[in-house]
Amino acid sequence: MNAHHQEADLGIPKVTEILADWVVGLKDSDIPDPVRREGLRTFVNWVGCAVGGADHETTEAALRAFTPFSGPKTSSVLGRKDKLDPAHAALVNGITSHVLDYDDTHLKTILHPAGPVVSAILALAEMRPISGRDFLTALIAGVEAESRIANCVYPHHYDRGWHITGTAGVFGGAAAVGKMIGLNAQQMRWAFGIAASQASGLREQFGTMTKSFHPGIAARNGMMSALLAESGYDSSERAIEAPRGFAQVMSDKQDWDEIIEGLGTRWESATNSYKPFACGIVIHPTIDGCIQLREQLGDKVGQIAAVKLRTHPLVLELTGRKSPRTELEGKFSVYHCASVALLHGDGAPTAFTDEIVNDAQVVALRSKIEAESNPNCHEAEVEIEVTLTDGSTSRLHVERAIGSAEVPLTDEQINTKFTKQSELVVGAAITGQLLEKSWALESLADAGDVARASVPA
Repeated sequence: MNAHHQEADLGIPKVTEILADWVVGLKDSDIPDPVRREGLRTFVNWVGCAVGGADHETTEAALRAFTPFSGPKTSSVLGRKDKLDPAHAALVNGITSHVLDYDDTHLKTILHPAGPVVSAILALAEMRPISGRDFLTALIAGVEAESRIANCVYPHHYDRGWHITGTAGVFGGAAAVGKMIGLNAQQMRWAFGIAASQASGLREQFGTMTKSFHPGIAARNGMMSALLAESGYDSSERAIEAPRGFAQVMSDKQDWDEIIEGLGTRWESATNSYKPFACGIVIHPTIDGCIQLREQLGDKVGQIAAVKLRTHPLVLELTGRKSPRTELEGKFSVYHCASVALLHGDGAPTAFTDEIVNDAQVVALRSKIEAESNPNCHEAEVEIEVTLTDGSTSRLHVERAIGSAEVPLTDEQINTKFTKQSELVVGAAITGQLLEKSWALESLADAGDVARASVPA
């Protein structure tokens, strides 16, 4: 370790400084092609999710609250005719991209990286233009920073009840915007410091509108952190690692090497994943398996007497709601997800309407489902046993679910997911143009063109 980067009094590396130096010094040519490609997939997936959530009641409520306070309306709310100032647009697009719980996931920490990062830089790009190639470099820098900070404190930080997308995400927003606007190393340290004082988000909010507020507020606060630093607003320059800084205050675990080792050679952003189903990712193995069992059972689905699930302990901790009443609660009920997957073969946003959550047939099957924790079960694994009224049983073991690191979504599957969400909001013509422009990001002279292409006619 370079002595310049070592705290003599604490024996702690100068984590904030090392990370800031790396972000500032990062060049697009430093990023390997496969990493840039994954960054592009992250972007395309985010655009589809942001448009998909644009007409959600959560978005409507947020716009009613924020629109009267917007400054100059330079920046698009994707999938809508509404425009806001960049800070409020970042906030609302962060909400829309997460409200369906269909966005990307850094599987190691259950962080949703794109919301805090892309929401911030795309909103600002409509006010301060940037090329698509430079935009993608800023995106990757932001995702890398937030994912490494999340690694440093996970799982203890998450287990305490912090929603890591909000808490680590604000650093991603700050890094991405800081890279985009050309902060110097000291300014980037300040941006991280300002961001550290805005790290927030509680897991108590899961199943409510406020869960999607977390990536939105992380995007806005990350942006504001970078803009304040650009204007000379200072902060502690070791706000991540100091005894009273982010990592030591908000977690019992601090692994500094997760942040600073392998910068530029180990790419966390290249490990991002994309959800095939619109709910908490820990339920995905159950949905995957239940859809497969539905196909095996055919007409016998109506004869189910009992269902047993054996899953990773985190499934019941996060999604153990037996009687959800609303769409958002249904996204955190493994019982609802299993029921609707068996009955309808569905895990898309259409499986999580208030009507479906309260459908009598879905509720009846939900009551026949038992789930138990198996500490030896992988997070992407599940064992399912279905018993029919005649006493016969069908069993299925999903070793790794679709969307896991071992079974990632293909580009074609991302396209299908994008299209099915977006067409419901802006129609087929705009969806086709938007999808094409999103994949063409690196060739665009102005990255803001993507946001403008999402606006309904």
